[in-house]
Amino acid sequence: MTVSELMKKMIDASEGNLHDINHFVKVWGYAKTIGELEGIPSETQFILECAAIMHDIACPLCRRKYGNTNGTYQEKEGMPLGRALLADTDLTDAEKERIVFLIGHHHTCTDVNGMDYQILLEADYLVNADESAYSAENIEAFRTRVFRTESGKRLLDSMYRERLAGRKRLMKER
Repeated sequence: MTVSELMKKMIDASEGNLHDINHFVKVWGYAKTIGELEGIPSETQFILECAAIMHDIACPLCRRKYGNTNGTYQEKEGMPLGRALLADTDLTDAEKERIVFLIGHHHTCTDVNGMDYQILLEADYLVNADESAYSAENIEAFRTRVFRTESGKRLLDSMYRERLAGRKRLMKER
């Protein structure tokens, strides 16, 4: 299985929801970029990219079942859906299980084990901060609490420079 083949499978599984498709494509792009800039091993990079593409696989089901896409529901429902989508692929069992683990933890910012996990959290946040118009306070707190890679921090700082600068100006004026 290639990353492109998995991308096609996820687009098909997204039930035509362009927001979901655009979201995971953006997360994949940032994950790919951060992973390559950090120089992670190619095997880890592959797992990371697969997980980034699949991380929100449960969103359509969560909307139907719960009426929302709360992160807790995504993690719970995403693991079996991920296993099902990967079942007929040529990935090893270890690769499948790591991807499924990452799907089931992509909103959990504690006990982060592995660069693939760390980078997935950072890439997803980069996209969520824009899509949900997170405040400068939220961005600064998440950067301090969760971001660990230098590449992820640089992207965050560059992307949200204006929002963060506005907060700093407000703080000075007070």
